[in-house]
Amino acid sequence: MKIFLDRQSPKPIYLQIRDRLSSLIKSGALQGGDRLPSIRSLAENLQVNKLTIIEAYNVLEADGVICARQGSGYFVNTQPLVSANLKPTFAPEQEVIIKEPGGNSFFDMHMAAVQAQAQPGMIDMSFGFPRPPKNLMQIAKRALKQADALSKYDLPQGQLTLRRQTAQMSVHQGLDVSPEDLIITNGSEQALSLAMYHFVQPGDWVIVEAPTYFGAIAILENLGAKIIGIPMTAEGMNLELLEQYLKSHRPKLIYTISTLHNPTGLTTTQAHRQKLLALAEEYECPILEDNAYEGLNFEPVPAPIKALDKHDLVTYVGTFSKTFMPGLRVGYMVVTGKHYQAILERKLFHDVHVSTVSQAIVSEYLASGHYRRHLSQLRAENIHSRNIMLQAMERYFPAQAKWTVPKGGLFLWVQLPADIPIEAMTKEALSQNVLIFCGSAFFPDKQGYPAMRLTFANSPQDIEQGISILGKLLKKHLDKSGERMVRSQTLVHSI
Repeated sequence: MKIFLDRQSPKPIYLQIRDRLSSLIKSGALQGGDRLPSIRSLAENLQVNKLTIIEAYNVLEADGVICARQGSGYFVNTQPLVSANLKPTFAPEQEVIIKEPGGNSFFDMHMAAVQAQAQPGMIDMSFGFPRPPKNLMQIAKRALKQADALSKYDLPQGQLTLRRQTAQMSVHQGLDVSPEDLIITNGSEQALSLAMYHFVQPGDWVIVEAPTYFGAIAILENLGAKIIGIPMTAEGMNLELLEQYLKSHRPKLIYTISTLHNPTGLTTTQAHRQKLLALAEEYECPILEDNAYEGLNFEPVPAPIKALDKHDLVTYVGTFSKTFMPGLRVGYMVVTGKHYQAILERKLFHDVHVSTVSQAIVSEYLASGHYRRHLSQLRAENIHSRNIMLQAMERYFPAQAKWTVPKGGLFLWVQLPADIPIEAMTKEALSQNVLIFCGSAFFPDKQGYPAMRLTFANSPQDIEQGISILGKLLKKHLDKSGERMVRSQTLVHSI
């Protein structure tokens, strides 16, 4: 197999490999069932790193044209996913949501979900957790050899070594930052809280996407902010409506998830990011960019909005919880300019500093060189799981259900017919040992359309069983809705 690589081209090598293999498959030179070269042999043949081949194969698998067979390698799909499976049908009609201060159900919802997770036999489609690295124990042992240093207080902004490593890692995401721009936080949730309490006062207007991450809504509710939910389209936040409300309400902050949005899984384009930043600059409104799932993308994504920021208007939040281990609670924020010192002082008052042990474990893992390989393995597993879920939804869900097809992350978003009683259905699913998050939790004031967020970070067996149960419940409620409509029409005719 001959693959020509243009090493002077701006196009990444792994995408050149993807394009050539895709061309060979489309032309019939590689046919369904054919085994692709092993990662090692193709890497040696092309004189590239094995991780480059893994990334190329990951993207081909995301396209549905090849599949991985455990212990056997990669093969051309005999029956690739049809194009409809890989094209999102998400296109909701929705108005702007205005949420006045007051109300916060985050605590009760979180506690109920965590308790339900612990029940035997529960299929958890609510939270999405990465598989921890296999060599975590060895990494932790090496990190704890410096026990004396870890037993003392540390800097509130985090260990310098970890900040240097995070800054270097951020370069691969398009962010050119220094360790002095970084603050290590107790997960991304603390970073969001620090930023929101810095920029927003009780009674201030804040713009969020609708739907958006419910933890961010909870922080704003607790703060006493007034929330404007701008509808999400298939391309991201509706920018026309954003401009309208920037002009009319003069908000103090825009909260956005530009890459692998939670809960929809969508990623915005470079043009969308540039336009959003231009609007924020015009109306002098800071942006809080929360990209917790950065690194789990199946395909290349644009650089974060923060990379375009020339006026210190954007605060960027990332985390190792979604790519490494949630329980370690290690996140980070990029803060440039005048806001850094005030946010750092607020961090000191919160908790002095993040656990030195957690920081040391993450730092040791980054130093070991295994992190990039771990991400590649996670992406390969997630692609496989996502495709299994898409196929199961095609089989079991009614035609009225619409969903996104994320190109990474851990979740997809299902938009349901307006007459589905989603909260009641969520309770029914729980009684059958399937845990999901009701979509209303992701909207300000729970005012959104019926929907549910599903994680595909599960075994194929759990995905199949969980989607089958949810599909039966959806069809049952649609049948009931149809019966009510028939009875209503009959009553009208009889009158």
